Amino acid sequence: MGNESRAMTGGLLVSLAALVIVVTGMKLAAPLLVPFLLAVFISILVAAPFDWLQHKGLPAGLALLVVLAVLVFVTIVIGTLIGSSVQEFTGSYPVYEARMKEMLQGVVDWLGSVGIHTSRDLLSSYADPGKAMKMAANVLGSMGNMLTNSFMILITVVFILLEAASFPVKWRVAREGAEESLARFSDTAKSINHYMGIKMLTSLGTAVAVVVLLSLVGVDYPMLWGVLAFLLNFIPNIGSIIAAIPAVLLALIQLGVTQAALVAGGFLVINVVIGTFLEPRYMGEGLGLSTLVVFLSLVFWGWVLGPVGMLLSVPLTIAAKIALEVRPDTRWMAIMLGPGIDAQPVEALPQANESS
Repeated sequence: MGNESRAMTGGLLVSLAALVIVVTGMKLAAPLLVPFLLAVFISILVAAPFDWLQHKGLPAGLALLVVLAVLVFVTIVIGTLIGSSVQEFTGSYPVYEARMKEMLQGVVDWLGSVGIHTSRDLLSSYADPGKAMKMAANVLGSMGNMLTNSFMILITVVFILLEAASFPVKWRVAREGAEESLARFSDTAKSINHYMGIKMLTSLGTAVAVVVLLSLVGVDYPMLWGVLAFLLNFIPNIGSIIAAIPAVLLALIQLGVTQAALVAGGFLVINVVIGTFLEPRYMGEGLGLSTLVVFLSLVFWGWVLGPVGMLLSVPLTIAAKIALEVRPDTRWMAIMLGPGIDAQPVEALPQANESS
C-alpha cells in the first residue's frame, strides 16, 4: 500500500508539474495563441453556413468567398465602431474625470456634514468609478488591437475551412479506430457551435436593446456601450454587470441621478429578459459545466490569454471537459467540472438494507 500511495502521489506531482509548464507556455505564447484560437472558433461558427451554401449547390470556392465577404464586412463594421468610439471617448475622458472628482468631493462634503470625516483621495482609493470606465476602454482597445490581426485570422480561417473537408479522410488513414475520436471531435464542435451561435444572437439582441435605451435617455456614445455590451455578454455571469457599470456612471456624470437610475433599471430589464428567459430557453440542456467552474474558467482563461480568453472561456472549458472524458483516468475531472448529479433515490435504500 505504501508503494502504491507513493506512486499515486508521484504521478499526481508529475501531472501538476506538466500542467504548470503547459499553462506557463500558453501564457508566454498568448500573442500567437490568441489569434489562432479566434480563427478556430470563427471557423467552427462559419462552418455551418459554409456547408449550407454548398448543399444549396454553390461550389466550395464560391461558398468560401461568400462566407469570407460576410466576415470581412462584419470585421470592418466592428473595427470602425470600436476605433472611432474609443478615440472619441478617450478625447472626452478628461472632462468626465473632472466631473467625477467634483462628485466625489460633494460626497466627501456630505459625509463631513453628518460627522464622517474623510478625504477625496481616500474615498477614491476605495471606490474610484473612473477605474470601471478605464477598464471598459481597455477591453475595447484590446479588441481593437486584435482586429489589427484580422488579415492573419481570416487567412487562418480559410485554410482551416479548406482543410476541414479532407481532415476526416486523412485521420482515418493515419489512426486505427479513428471513428471514435472523430465522433468526439464532432460533438465538441457541435457543442461549441451551439453555444457560440446562441450567445452571438443573444449578445446582438442585448447590444441593440442597450443602444436604443441609451439613445432614448440621451447618454453619450450609445454605440460604444452597445459594442461593449455585445462583447462582454460573451463573458458568463459578470459580463453584463461589467458592461452596465460604465454606461450608468456616464449617465450619472452627464445627466444626473434620475437618468442613471433609469439606465440601471433598463440594463436590469434587458439582462433579465435575455439572460434569464430567452438564452436558457434556446441554450437547451445547458453548458454541461457547473456555475463555479464557469466563473473559475473566466478568471483562469482571462489570466492566461487576456480579455479574449475571457470571451472564449466557456468554449475552451467545454473542449477541455470533452477531452478529459476520453481517458478513464481523467474522466473523474470531467465529472467534477460538470453540473450536479442527482443523488440515488431514497426508495432504493430500504431494499439494500433488506438484502443485507
